[in-house]
This record gives sequence, structure tokens and C-alpha cells, in this order.
Amino acid sequence: MRFFIELSYNGKSYHGWQIQSEVNSVEGQLEYCLSKLLNTSINIVGAGRTDRGVHAKQMFAHFDFEEKISSNFVKRLNLFLPKSIYVSNIFPVKKHIHARFNALRRTYKYYLKSEKNPFFQDFSWHCFYPLDIQRMNLASQILMKYKDFSSFCKKRKDKKNNICDIYHADWSRNKIHFCFTIEANRFLRNMVRSIIGTLIDVGRGKISINQFIEIIELKDPNTFSSPSVPACGLFLTKILYPEDIFL
Repeated sequence: MRFFIELSYNGKSYHGWQIQSEVNSVEGQLEYCLSKLLNTSINIVGAGRTDRGVHAKQMFAHFDFEEKISSNFVKRLNLFLPKSIYVSNIFPVKKHIHARFNALRRTYKYYLKSEKNPFFQDFSWHCFYPLDIQRMNLASQILMKYKDFSSFCKKRKDKKNNICDIYHADWSRNKIHFCFTIEANRFLRNMVRSIIGTLIDVGRGKISINQFIEIIELKDPNTFSSPSVPACGLFLTKILYPEDIFL
């Protein structure tokens, strides 16, 4: 039987989602605790791979287990997991459903503050540049006209495509922070933080809207030098699946 796990986590203490040798990962903690409590080796597959220090308000993963899971299992699992990981739900899905490949859309939010505040430093980035949010939103709308985002990802040895469908991208601001929201069918490695770093350069007047377009169209991550923003302000906030995945 296949089960989905819905969880959230504070990514500060983890070297990302994916299991890596000799470092702490969210996937590693979850597999260890599930295996201990279910008394068998459990392998989980996440809906994506958040980078080191990135947080998730909503993440999904799947695992296979051939017995029934008790109604109080989620409570027991949360007692066993580190405080930085919280499982909100475990539920059965159809056997062929895959946490990663059946996801339709993913949404990320990035928070940055214009004033330094020690109480927000783990969950937002202090950006001391004055920013023009209107220019940043003009550039954000341009993203939805393109599909190849090779300019905003780390170069890979494999030749997998860098095509993504972006459905929404915009900046908002309140009294506390700036927030960038982006929704797409998929994201490339480091893509969101690279895009944000470039949009900030647009907002501070370092590059023009036309230069932003040129960067996208060059399809080469080595052609410009806008730095990726720090991971602390980035949250995976929502993953959308078809309604027919449930049993």
C-alpha cells in the first residue's frame, strides 16, 4: 500500500531535503523515524528537493508499507521526530501515485526585510538596498512569457531539459517585509533564489528590464553575476495534486 506524508519543517539545521552521507537531512530524519516506529526499512520519495537551509510549510512524500497504519501513528511519529519537523497527515493513495511526478504545481515564497531584526533572521533575509517594487513586478511578469530557464539554474552534467511553466510570479509588501511568490509546474536547482537575486538587481537599478530579458534569452547561467539570495527566506508553501489520487 502506498501512503502520502504531509509535513512542514524548519530547514535551518538541515543540509537540504535529500539524504547525503554524514550530514543531517530532512529525508534522512524522516526515514529513520518511520523505519524505527514501523519496525521495517522505509524508503521515502519527496515531491522535490529543497536546498540547504530552505524551509517548507507544505511538503509531501510517499512510502510503501503493506500494513494498516494506526490512527495515533502521526502523534507518535511527531514525538519521535526532531522539533524542527512536523507531520500533519499520513493517508493512503492509489498505488501508482508518485509524490514528485504526479505533482501539478509548486509554490514558493521568499521573504526579505529592509530593516535588520534579530527575531526574523532565520526566516527572512535582510536586504539593505532600496528597492523599486514596481520595476521588480514588471520583470516578474516577463518570466511568464518564457519556458527555458537555463540562465537561472546550476549547470548539470546531464542533459535534462530546463523547461518550466511559470503560472504566477509577483512581489508584495506590507509593514513587515517584502514577499515574492512564484508558482510553476516544476523548478530547477537553485532557480528560485537565482531569479530573486536578479529581480533584486532590477529593483535596485543595477540592471534594466531589457537586460533582464536578455539574461533569460541567453539561456546561460554564466553570462551574468547576480548572486543567489540566501536560503533563510525561502519557503516551499504549497504543492498541488490531482483530486483523483486518493483512495
